Amino acid sequence: MSPVVWFFDFIGKHATRFMFVGVLAGLALPWFAELLKPAFTVLLLVPLILALMRIDWLAFRAYARRPFLILAILVFLQLVCPVLLLGALQPFGLPLPLVSAMVLMAAAPPIISAAAISLILGLDAALAVIVIILSTALVPLTLPPLALLLLNMQLDVSLVEFMGRLALLVGIAFAAALLLRAITSDAWRARNKRMMDGLAVFNLVLFAIAIMAGVTDKMMTAPGYVALTTFCAFAANLALQALGFGFGKLVLRLGNPAAATLGLAAGNCNMGLVMVALGDKAEFDMVVFFAMGQLPMYMLPGLLYPVYKRLAQTAPPAPRSEIS
Repeated sequence: MSPVVWFFDFIGKHATRFMFVGVLAGLALPWFAELLKPAFTVLLLVPLILALMRIDWLAFRAYARRPFLILAILVFLQLVCPVLLLGALQPFGLPLPLVSAMVLMAAAPPIISAAAISLILGLDAALAVIVIILSTALVPLTLPPLALLLLNMQLDVSLVEFMGRLALLVGIAFAAALLLRAITSDAWRARNKRMMDGLAVFNLVLFAIAIMAGVTDKMMTAPGYVALTTFCAFAANLALQALGFGFGKLVLRLGNPAAATLGLAAGNCNMGLVMVALGDKAEFDMVVFFAMGQLPMYMLPGLLYPVYKRLAQTAPPAPRSEIS
C-alpha cells in the first residue's frame, strides 16, 4: 500500500473523528482558511463525485417510481421546517438577526456533502443525492418568497444564474463519476471503500476550514454572541434532525436508514447558498451563525456515530440503496 493510499485509508478508518477535529482547524489556523478559500468549488465537488461514483445508480430508478414520496420530502424540508422553526423560536426572545439566520438555514437545501456523509454513516446515499439535487434546484423559487413572507426580508436571487451554476456543478459531478466508474471495477471500489471515505472526508474538512475564513477575527469582537450562536446552531441541527427522522419514520413510513438520511438532510443545510443569496444584505450577526453552524455539521456525525450505525443496520429502507 502506497503512503498516499495508506493516509486516506487511515482517515477513512477514523472519518468521524477527523471531521470532528478538522473543522476546528479553520478557527485555529485563520491563515490556512484564507489560503484555501479560492478552492471552494473543487473542495465541494470531490465528495459529491466520490458519492456518485460509489452508490448503486439503480436506486435512483426505484425512487423515480415514487414521485409523491420525493415531493413530500421536498415540501417538508423547504417549507415545513422553516415555518416550524420560526414558531418554535418565538418564545425565546433571541436577537432578530439570529432568528432570521436560523430560519433561512432551515429553508436552505441540504449540504452537498450530505451524500458523502451518508455513505460514511451507512445511510441511504441515493436518497440523499436525489434530495440534495432537487431541493437545491428549487431554492431560487422557494427561498426568496419564504424570506419575504416569514422575515419580511427581500432576497435578490437570479433564477437563471443560480440554475446555471447548479447545472454546471451537478453536471461536472455526474460526468466525473461516470468516468471514474468506467475506469474502475466493482471489486476495486469495494476494496478501496475506506480509502475513498478518507479522500471524501479530507476534502470535507478542507472545505470547512475554507468557509471559516475571517471568522476568527470576528469571534474576538463578540465572544458572548458567538457562544450563543454556537449553542443555537447545535440545538437547531439536533432538533431538525429529530424532526426529519420522525417525519420520515412516522408519516412517510420509511425504514430507519432512509428516515435517518432525511433527518441528516433536515439538520445539515447549505448555508453557503444562503450567504450567496443574501449578498451584502448579510449582517455580521447572521454571518457568525452561518460560520458557527458548520461546527455541528462536522462534529455531530462523530458524536452520534453509534446512533447512526444502529439505525443503518436495522430495517432496510424502501427502496434500498447499495454501495458497490
